[in-house]
Amino acid sequence: MNLRRWIAVAAVLLLIPSALPAADPWLTVEGGDGPGKGKHVVLVSGDEEYRSEETLTQLAKILAKHHGFTCTVLFAIDPTDGTINPNVTDNIPGLEKLKTADLMVIFLRWRTLPDEQLKHIIDYVEAGKPVVGLRTSTHAVKPGRKGPYAKYTSDSKVPGYEGGFGKQVLGETWVNHHGKHGTEGTRGIVAPGQEKHPILRGIEPGSIFGPTDVYEVRIPLPEGSAALVLGEVTETLKPDSKPVTDTRMRNKKEIKLNDPMMPVAWTKMYKSESGKSARVFTTTMGASRDFAHEGTRRMLVNGCYWALEMEDRIPAKSNVSLVGEFRPSPFRNNGFKKGVKPEDLK
Repeated sequence: MNLRRWIAVAAVLLLIPSALPAADPWLTVEGGDGPGKGKHVVLVSGDEEYRSEETLTQLAKILAKHHGFTCTVLFAIDPTDGTINPNVTDNIPGLEKLKTADLMVIFLRWRTLPDEQLKHIIDYVEAGKPVVGLRTSTHAVKPGRKGPYAKYTSDSKVPGYEGGFGKQVLGETWVNHHGKHGTEGTRGIVAPGQEKHPILRGIEPGSIFGPTDVYEVRIPLPEGSAALVLGEVTETLKPDSKPVTDTRMRNKKEIKLNDPMMPVAWTKMYKSESGKSARVFTTTMGASRDFAHEGTRRMLVNGCYWALEMEDRIPAKSNVSLVGEFRPSPFRNNGFKKGVKPEDLK
């Protein structure tokens, strides 16, 4: 073939679309050696404010590199360009991976997912499989008043399923902010009698901290639940901040924010409609800036072990060193990093 024909063929080939497959709209981090080898954790992100996409990506890398779990992180994806966009509330590709997951870690906020996507979350829960829920997952989904999953909405009034997914599965639905949002932080205090609980193993006093405020939780927690960590409201967003001591009006009553303190982490047993039971660990902490604190990371990693009934494998001090670059963004609406695709996070 002469040079002229080679040039003509090359020009035609340039016009043919690439046959390479498109990148997956999720992130998979293969596990190495460790106690979690052979276990698959699916982490489901999607909230507009607290940067769940950052927290769960870093948690997945820690669980994979230091503990051996293979992790898949799912994201709210903009279907027009394939980027991670938490403002898109109705699209989380890859939820079918929950069919083979050993553990679901969920960090969602009022997602309006189509039934065919939400079905995978509900099927997983009703199969009696373990769950770890973070922060706004108390009000994870908002399917509306009609349809097969209406009772799972956060303000459900369905008899026997009041409070929806959050209340029934995790132990609480959305109530209110307890501390001042954006100005008062959360210091984790071990609940009396829980000092030796496996989830708290290796956690130094005062090391559970987050600049996100304490959420209000109705006390007592549901039957079958146990508070592990209480949230001390702090005057500022700094770890060495003093606890708030003033009184405030709440529901026409004068209260002290730190007396009693609200639970910010607890365990629960969930019994599905089919009668199957599963372990659940819930924390109202978990924003990406909370996750920058070692004690908060260790609580979440240990919580994954416990949910999987692997508490005997939790080390005396689990390795929660950050993997790669982790620069958590401030929590605020529309504060996500624009133009990022899951493949960029490998």
